[in-house]
Amino acid sequence: MTKPIKIKDVKAYPSSCPLSADSAVTLGIGRTVKRDAVIIKVVTEDGLIGFGESHHGRCPGAVAHLVNTTLRQLVVEMDAFDVVGVWNRIYRMQLSSHGMGTAAAIAMSGIDMALWDIRGKAVGWPLYRLFGGSARPIAAYAGGVSLGYQEPAMLVDEVSTLLEAGYRAVKLRVGDSAVRDLERVAAVRKTFGADLTILVDANTGYTIEDVRHVIPEFESYGVGWLEEPFPDHDRRSYALAATFGTLPLAAGENRYTRFEFSNLIEEGIIQILQPDLSKTGGPTEAMRIAAMASAHKLPIHPHTSITGLNMAATIHFLAAIDNRGYFEADVSKNNLFRDELVSEPYALDAEGCVHPINKPGIGVEVDEEFLAKHPVIEGPAYV
Repeated sequence: MTKPIKIKDVKAYPSSCPLSADSAVTLGIGRTVKRDAVIIKVVTEDGLIGFGESHHGRCPGAVAHLVNTTLRQLVVEMDAFDVVGVWNRIYRMQLSSHGMGTAAAIAMSGIDMALWDIRGKAVGWPLYRLFGGSARPIAAYAGGVSLGYQEPAMLVDEVSTLLEAGYRAVKLRVGDSAVRDLERVAAVRKTFGADLTILVDANTGYTIEDVRHVIPEFESYGVGWLEEPFPDHDRRSYALAATFGTLPLAAGENRYTRFEFSNLIEEGIIQILQPDLSKTGGPTEAMRIAAMASAHKLPIHPHTSITGLNMAATIHFLAAIDNRGYFEADVSKNNLFRDELVSEPYALDAEGCVHPINKPGIGVEVDEEFLAKHPVIEGPAYV
């Protein structure tokens, strides 16, 4: 019998990076003023170290505190290889009896990701192999906190730079006003033609009347999907929006665990599912969600989070599922959590695709000194 590798310690590091004015982006939830992240470090009794990312939830200090107190106490001394057992313990003690608490789901996501990192390092395999996948190419679109509200000519210039970098698909931010949104989409389509895939994300900024107006126009411009026109809980508005045309609706980054995705699938309204590995319960739960979606012939286009840990782990995940969609490549300006906290999480090839890293675990190196130099900054990330 294989000896258990016990978890010795779990620690969360909340971190923030202020943004300069030239790096700020305005979108449906406001103008960015900083970036937040929560990094999870798990250490085993025999010295293995795994890293993961919990989404900041717009309260990075609180998420980290939950990990460092309650969740740490629940999982220390458990077998680090028993990812399902750890997941179930947190679920039973934190989620099942108190509703699907967002903070707990987010916090457990980073722990789960770190445990998978440990498993890969212990056996010398990259995550995609542990998940049952192969080093296949994954089509990427240019996303992240970018391509926001700006004059059409400036947006066209930004898209042009991304196409020169190799991207063949972009996600534009909408939810400003129907008129200005359509002007931007029209300018990009007119400039770059039918070969460019255009996706749009409203970041919950639309009303029913906005969507009634824009869906036929987006369809005429060949838009691939409309993401999060409304808050996730506004199911009636989503149901109405689905009657306004044939444009696929996308959502899921703010759904937590397979239980909430089961409801989303059963409703039959959302055609593009977007779980986030740092929010929905980690890689363990994301694989379950993908399998459930596959049975319904629905594609998975994950939402990616702030750091290169989530980005690299998401590519491993996509390389292992049969209903894989796009990887959301973060093309944000000056994202230090992508560029300095970790080694390179991905690279775009000549075909506009990314590939999973062929190194043990998630495959990126973490600079812990970066975390010491970038303590959490209290306050909102968007204003």
